[in-house]
Amino acid sequence: MHTHRSFRNPRALPHEVVVETLERALGDRSHETEAAGVLVGSALNDDDREFVEHWCIEVGTRAASGSPLLGLAGLCLGHTARRFGQLSDEGLALVVSLAARAEADPSDVDGRAQDGHDDVRSFLHLW
Repeated sequence: MHTHRSFRNPRALPHEVVVETLERALGDRSHETEAAGVLVGSALNDDDREFVEHWCIEVGTRAASGSPLLGLAGLCLGHTARRFGQLSDEGLALVVSLAARAEADPSDVDGRAQDGHDDVRSFLHLW
């Protein structure tokens, strides 16, 4: 018997749950998988751009080198740029930084950061 698997984007969770989950993962890498779903759900579905961008920046600046959350933060900033048509100067700088780190050393930051950088360039018509 063949089983069909389906994927659904995670939903946005209440802000207090997002904060608790991301803070837990930033302090204990064993929670990174759960945090990834929470961050993606926020980037794709939360209507509060400032909140989403703030937590992408927090994750992208505080996660440990080699954490999959670093590349994901860059990708989620790209989603944020696509959805809202803007990013702060801090968000833009982080997208550039994470993409450069991914290019220099994929074991530090994975390639999703470069995808986020491409999205920012496409949707904000920058660079």
